[in-house]
Amino acid sequence: MNLAYIPSPSTGVIELGPIPLRGYAFCIIIGVFVAVWFGNKRWIARGGKAGTVADIAVWAVPFGLVGGRLYHVITDYQLYFSDGEDWVDAFKIWEGGLGIWGAIALGAVGAWIGCRRRGIPLPAWADALAPGIAFAQAIGRWGNWFNQELYGKPTDLPWAVKISEGANRVEGTYHPTFLYESLWCVGVALLVIWADRRFKLGHGRAFALYVAAYCAGRGWIEYMRVDEAHHVLGLRLNVWTAIVVFVLAVTYIVISAKKRPGREEIVEPDAARSGEDGGKDASSQDTPAEDTSAEDSAIEDSSAEDSAAGTPGAGGTGTEATETESDGSPQKADRS
Repeated sequence: MNLAYIPSPSTGVIELGPIPLRGYAFCIIIGVFVAVWFGNKRWIARGGKAGTVADIAVWAVPFGLVGGRLYHVITDYQLYFSDGEDWVDAFKIWEGGLGIWGAIALGAVGAWIGCRRRGIPLPAWADALAPGIAFAQAIGRWGNWFNQELYGKPTDLPWAVKISEGANRVEGTYHPTFLYESLWCVGVALLVIWADRRFKLGHGRAFALYVAAYCAGRGWIEYMRVDEAHHVLGLRLNVWTAIVVFVLAVTYIVISAKKRPGREEIVEPDAARSGEDGGKDASSQDTPAEDTSAEDSAIEDSSAEDSAAGTPGAGGTGTEATETESDGSPQKADRS
């Protein structure tokens, strides 16, 4: 008997009056918020404008959710379109079922649209967002804990997760593969942050590193899972997907580093132009001061000339010039 284990929630839904708060959806929302917040900080550090990451995420997130759901429904179609199943369940995203492969693929399409609208390079935006996506996955995996799904083989380890009796599951303690993947994703995020600082990754290589590192972990974690899945040559479909995507990501890193070494100097042209305009404005503010100095000099020179005009010749006494009235009495010249 296993005395130490991770308990599962008795329910994945908290009823707040007439509004149901689902743990799975809550974890996804928090993950998206963290990804956008952290990505925005990295984007600003790269020279971009605040808010750009969120503006593009408005396109990327909906596309990603649709892509993730499509991948899940297509690869697990028997859960929705077999005899006795209700195809309407395919739209119940809150009950779980998002494939990261489809989410990243279609999310990239949405991000590409957003980047084109803002006139910025997609690879640079993806590099800024990469570790944030890994953190989001780490948080989102806890949604599987709320739904008591995606666990591994039976185990008596003290960190095993306790699964209760339910539809398509047997009561017992199992490997918490959701926890393994969550911790792995945190490690992937930290790896990308470190490598980006150390090697100044650019042109999409930070994002490719995130993809490769995630696939490396997903392969062995997927192998531990016991939920129903399609197999190809004895391996689960997602294991093959992880292998193929890993190879593509590593290949991209190698080729990109040779063709486009270094990092983008400008990631957002509008931000760069704003900085240049600010510099010009600051320079233009110095001009009036210089003009004022020049005018002061001119006034001083004019005063000197006026003084010289009113000064007697070499034999003069240096007193003010005088004029003579008609009666011959002297009178001071009018200087008013």
